[in-house]
Amino acid sequence: MKRCKVDKKLGWKELPEGDILEAGTAKNFKTGDWRSSKPIYHPEKCIQCFICWINCPDSSILTKDGKIIGIDYEHCKGCGICARECPPKVTAITMEEERK
Repeated sequence: MKRCKVDKKLGWKELPEGDILEAGTAKNFKTGDWRSSKPIYHPEKCIQCFICWINCPDSSILTKDGKIIGIDYEHCKGCGICARECPPKVTAITMEEERK
C-alpha cells in the first residue's frame, strides 16, 4: 500500500493574503444566472411597503420616484427573501422555477 505524504498545515499567520475587494463591487458582475428560482413582481398587488427592498441582500428590488417598479434579474440570485417578507395578505412577489 502506497502512503501519501501529508504536508504540514499552515497556521493563520502563515496563510497568504486573499483577494480583497472594495465594497459595492458586486454591481459590476451579472450574478443572476446563479439562481434556480426567480421572484415575480405583481405591481397590481404591491402596497409599496418597501419591506422587500429593505431585506433584499443583493439590492435587486428596483425603484423609481419612490416606488417599487420591478426586479433586477441580472443581479437577483433567487434567494426568495423578498417573497417571504412580502406581507401575507399582499403577496406582491411570488417565486417560480427559473426556465433557462
